[in-house]
Amino acid sequence: MYLTFSYQFAIMRSILIVLLTILPVCAFAQKKPLDHSVYDAWESIGERRLSDNGQWLAYAKTVQEGDAEMVIRATSGDRQLVVPRGYNAQFTADNRYVVMMIRPIYADVREARIRKKKPEESPRDSLCIVDLATLATTRRPSVRAYGMPVDANGLLAVHLFPQDSSRRTDVDEGSDLIVGRLGDSTLRVFDRVSEFKWSRNGRILVMEGRQAKATKGSVNGVMVYRTREGKLDTIARGGNEFSHFAVDSNAYQVAFTAERDSGARAPQKFHKLWYWKNGMDSAVMLADKNTQGMRLGWTVSEFSDVRFSDSGERLFFGTAPIRSPRDTSVPEIDQVKLDIWHYKDDYLQTQQLYDLNRELRRNYLAMYDLNFSRILQVGNENIREVITTDGGDGPYFIGVCDTGRRVQSQWTGESMRDVYVINARTGAAKLIRKNITSFPQASPGGKYVYWYDEEARAYFTFRDSVRNISRKVPQKLYDEDHDSPNTPPAYGIAKWTRDDAALLVYDRYDMWQLDPEGTRAPVQATGGQGRMTRTRFRYVAADAEAKYIDPDKDLLLRAQREDNKHMGLYTLSLSGRMPVKVMEGPYAIKNITTAKHSPVLAYTRESFASPTDLYVRDGAVERKVSATNPQQSRYTWGTAELVNWKAYDGRMSQGILFRPEGFDPARTYPMICYFYERDSDSLFVYRPPSPVRSRIDISFFVSRGYVIFLPDIHYRTGYPGRSAYDYVVSGARAMVRKGGIDSTRIGIQGQSWGGYQAAHIITRTPLFAAAWAGAPVANMTSAYGGIRWESGVNRQFQYEKTQSRIGATLWEKRDLYIENSPLFHVPAIRTPLVIMSNDNDGAVPWYQGIEMFTAMRRLGKKVWLLNYNGEEHNLVQRKNKKDLSVREQQYFDWLLKGEKPPVWLTDGVPATEKGRTLGLN
Repeated sequence: MYLTFSYQFAIMRSILIVLLTILPVCAFAQKKPLDHSVYDAWESIGERRLSDNGQWLAYAKTVQEGDAEMVIRATSGDRQLVVPRGYNAQFTADNRYVVMMIRPIYADVREARIRKKKPEESPRDSLCIVDLATLATTRRPSVRAYGMPVDANGLLAVHLFPQDSSRRTDVDEGSDLIVGRLGDSTLRVFDRVSEFKWSRNGRILVMEGRQAKATKGSVNGVMVYRTREGKLDTIARGGNEFSHFAVDSNAYQVAFTAERDSGARAPQKFHKLWYWKNGMDSAVMLADKNTQGMRLGWTVSEFSDVRFSDSGERLFFGTAPIRSPRDTSVPEIDQVKLDIWHYKDDYLQTQQLYDLNRELRRNYLAMYDLNFSRILQVGNENIREVITTDGGDGPYFIGVCDTGRRVQSQWTGESMRDVYVINARTGAAKLIRKNITSFPQASPGGKYVYWYDEEARAYFTFRDSVRNISRKVPQKLYDEDHDSPNTPPAYGIAKWTRDDAALLVYDRYDMWQLDPEGTRAPVQATGGQGRMTRTRFRYVAADAEAKYIDPDKDLLLRAQREDNKHMGLYTLSLSGRMPVKVMEGPYAIKNITTAKHSPVLAYTRESFASPTDLYVRDGAVERKVSATNPQQSRYTWGTAELVNWKAYDGRMSQGILFRPEGFDPARTYPMICYFYERDSDSLFVYRPPSPVRSRIDISFFVSRGYVIFLPDIHYRTGYPGRSAYDYVVSGARAMVRKGGIDSTRIGIQGQSWGGYQAAHIITRTPLFAAAWAGAPVANMTSAYGGIRWESGVNRQFQYEKTQSRIGATLWEKRDLYIENSPLFHVPAIRTPLVIMSNDNDGAVPWYQGIEMFTAMRRLGKKVWLLNYNGEEHNLVQRKNKKDLSVREQQYFDWLLKGEKPPVWLTDGVPATEKGRTLGLN
């Protein structure tokens, strides 16, 4: 039988149509769900840096566990170099080279740790130099660190590890420091260097190191190497603990602290401030405990930073009271160890002990005036915080005092502060404002002190008097959605303009230009476009080192729409024009980096379905320059949708609904509700699969056929539990009504504040088939007076003023503490619950989880408690994160999918089996 050509073509066309219809289904069928083996190799963008001319981009492509790589990429064209394991990349100021460190191979480092090798026997970092003209590399092994001056072309110092570990002594003998200019074969090698510091312009290099004595042995010393002349000067010889090297901006002066009189193991040491300038043979002592102007019984602090003012005419350092040496006459076996809690203490003993090392190192700002050769003590025990102005050269400084009011932070979470201006010539302090909670600052040029007053809900400045400079702004400059029982915070400050002419601040959407004198009317810099379109505009600092905004240049703004969460970039002229859109779309924009001398931008773009990648933009031209995680295409993923519904309190709310790839509304899927407070702004955030510290791995569960729901929650003071119920339960039921969700297979998961809410919600409804609460507060009455061990502070402020939102003391509103505590409503629970409560949790005491567990256990409820030994509030160790991820999957798969449960859920793991089995089978 013979077919005509037209009939043959018709048959082939039909077959082709069928194949084209089937192929996408086959392609989808070839995908597989994520599993726990994928984590380690999942990539992200790490450090990133643009060359000053904008022609080159260096970025790290990191993995969760293993070897990263540094990519050197031209911002135009396709030239690229990949350096395995590179990190800490810096371009030279002349844009000719990029220098970076290279880590050893991860597997080799891991093996050395397993074998417990000594540091000198373990793999070491190396150095890599890339010539950008040819992309040729030069490598140097066994490198401790490198340094380049900020504003000098091609100068490089490379600090090597010691080559001969057999010479190790109690004294740091230092190691070789190689100094040269890139592209020049002439090098200088300085041996036995322990510390080095470049001047900003690269004219001098300051080094500390060991020097041979005329007799046997060696001593510490400080050297200055002049790079132009190639000359080395020793400016100090002999002494201990040289540190805190400072170089003025002109590379003309050097200062440091040192202890040069007592032996290395002396029980008490007195440090001194040393000074050298060009033309001097050696450094001279400027200040010690006996210097005129030093407070009696005080000395130069060994812990203070040393720095010059911008002009180099002032030298700042720290002083502190001399402490008596520790009494070593009583043997340790006879020493009484006791903490005494006193009702007059500013801080509880727990907080004092937590802050002990910081307090022992506390020092107070002092200034040496190099023009008048005198010390001015600026700070003291009363005014502990001092802010210099105008780069340290201002006529006044700012002093902050909270003496006598620190104790109130136990129940308010913050201290009230008084603000002073301190005369930089005389040290006289003048009080200008009492009892503010924010921290004052100085304008870049030093003309004004400024602050935000949360009680007055306004911005203030001071020059010769205090002025409210925002009183005429018609919009709220503080959080409009604030729902805690304390004063709302401000939306924040963008920056000052040149010459301290104006302060730019934010309202919910727009940016305002405020006159620091308070005489000119505020100007809405963004023209009200933000509020009209419900778009939040925020300034992006084009130059991280710039002290102010140049009003003659366009500003770069990042924008996010409130209705659909789209993000974008805009430009803005302060001359009165509206923001101009550069780009905007359904993605998140982060990590914006700018070139110092070029309009080129680099930033990351991402969405839930699209991995985070780097883009560069030059004007209207955008280029994608990275491609992370190509393996994602092999796995089923999902979609993220912004959803709206009316909560039980009558308010409209937003949330995110994540649905599996190929979601079919005719089927029904299990759903897990995860929440904290409000998270809908993260709609377009990429969520890579990774071992969880405490929360739900959204991508993982969505890939495996779950719907995940993240509802925003708005709170009513005094009723945080009921508020959580109103929004989570109403939202969950609204999602069921959308279709495709099985109302009998809904789970709930939260950590910390979310863990508390999860535990509370299941006392109010049997809706959820499975619940998981990490680090929950079960009993507000017992938690109220406890300690946050991570900081030593009392927990009262959390309930009265911040997150727990009760808004009153336990004795004022006892009924509210009971009503909001899950422990008192355990009999109503019908939902199985897993609690994670770790014994080293410094935020929520682990006995809170124990209280919940023992109550449910006594009442015959299904409950499990996971205590990762020695772990913190959120898991830190990766092995524990991986274990928790497996258990979360097993638990929800059992109760929401009907999978067979593992042994740890059915039978538990008795203590006799600890270390023998994990019960995961």
